[in-house]
Amino acid sequence: MTDSTTSSAPLFGGAVSVADGRVQVRDAAALQSAHLDALVHQAVFGATEGERDYARWLIWQIGQAVGVRAASIHDLYIARGEGKCGGFTVPAINVRALAYDTARSIFRTAKQMDAGAFILEIARSEIAYTEQRPAEYVAVMLAAALREGFRGPVFIQGDHFQVNHKKYAVDPVTEVNAVKALVTEAVAAGFYNIDVDTSTLVDLSKATLAEQQRLNYEVCVDITRFVRDAEPNGVTISIGGEIGEVGTENSTPAELEAFMDGFNSTLAAQAPGTAGLSKISVQSGTSHGGVVLADGSIADVALDLDTLGTLSKMARDRYQMAGAVQHGASTLPDTAFNNFPRVETAEIHLATNFQNIMYDHIPASLREEIYAWLDVNAKDERKEKDSNEQFYYKTRKKAIGPFKKKLWALPAEVRNALGAAYDAKFTFLFTQLGIGGTRQYVEQFVKVPELHRPLPDGASTVVAAPDDADLSD
Repeated sequence: MTDSTTSSAPLFGGAVSVADGRVQVRDAAALQSAHLDALVHQAVFGATEGERDYARWLIWQIGQAVGVRAASIHDLYIARGEGKCGGFTVPAINVRALAYDTARSIFRTAKQMDAGAFILEIARSEIAYTEQRPAEYVAVMLAAALREGFRGPVFIQGDHFQVNHKKYAVDPVTEVNAVKALVTEAVAAGFYNIDVDTSTLVDLSKATLAEQQRLNYEVCVDITRFVRDAEPNGVTISIGGEIGEVGTENSTPAELEAFMDGFNSTLAAQAPGTAGLSKISVQSGTSHGGVVLADGSIADVALDLDTLGTLSKMARDRYQMAGAVQHGASTLPDTAFNNFPRVETAEIHLATNFQNIMYDHIPASLREEIYAWLDVNAKDERKEKDSNEQFYYKTRKKAIGPFKKKLWALPAEVRNALGAAYDAKFTFLFTQLGIGGTRQYVEQFVKVPELHRPLPDGASTVVAAPDDADLSD
């Protein structure tokens, strides 16, 4: 899809035109068509970098024109910390595989339920193994919203922008700079929500909680300041911190206090007046992907709702944040989800179950091909006591990138069945989490500036920032 960029160039059957680097949308209804499907396919699989860059630019500019814009949820979260809204839990959905189809289902459901408070996210590790750089991810998420006729802010988040503690121990400067490089790339793409995860640096061997959390909050302040310096005009990026690594011991009020007091005092000393955190991630009994039993089923989770409720209240009352964030929630039983808004959990992260649904729907022949690929390419991750079910369950996320093109090319009947399954799951989750009708709060508190981008001039010279597929997500 190539068009003149210096004179009027009709697209979408004449409904969209590009002239002198500006985009005009004459008929927004035309965006909900196969024309958009072709454009997003070019943004992901274009033959050249120039083709991909142009498609991504066009999607961004169309979004600016019709009101589908990447945005920060910061002001909504601060309003919640001030008691101006509540009673819902924001789902942060890690869109790993079949990103366009999955996101279309999310926006389709949100539109039907008048939901506005939801986040689309991808972790540092996921960027690596799903082969979705930030610029591609943003383009696909915005395109999905446009395709479904959704209007409003689109909250795209960098999940677990995490410091690898082993690499930090060897060379702390290089490892922190790797996270900063990813921040630069992500913010430039439109990630205006970032979860900084330095909880890997908590040192439980220290005598006091303040000393245990010191490296965590000091490095988090360093990265927070870097994020603030990268913000575009008119945007205050929503930044989250983390006090307990998911899958370890449950967090406590004293740990939250030690981290937040240290973080706030350090930030105020280094950069007075700089906006701080809007939320805090804690551990309350879950683990990423769940604990896989030998038969491939998931072990029951001892979710500590009292901890979540207590820490959320403390985060709001004492630190004026939205509340606590729960990671690793997607494999919880269905009966658990209505408890999150009841205890005023600010946000929960959902990932693995959507991947599971996809694997349940793809043709058996493709699943077997993927598992055969894992036998060769992920063999080093197989533990001696792993059953086949455990091994494939834990490693099959690593096949998403290498099989991306095949997954996007699944037959229409398979994708339609998968879309229906996603619609049902997202409708259930959005209902349980109480986000139906939250568009009103987004419209009240979130103001999204119009941010235009210059037309790409040839191939990009930006080097992709480093990522790390071995991190948790």
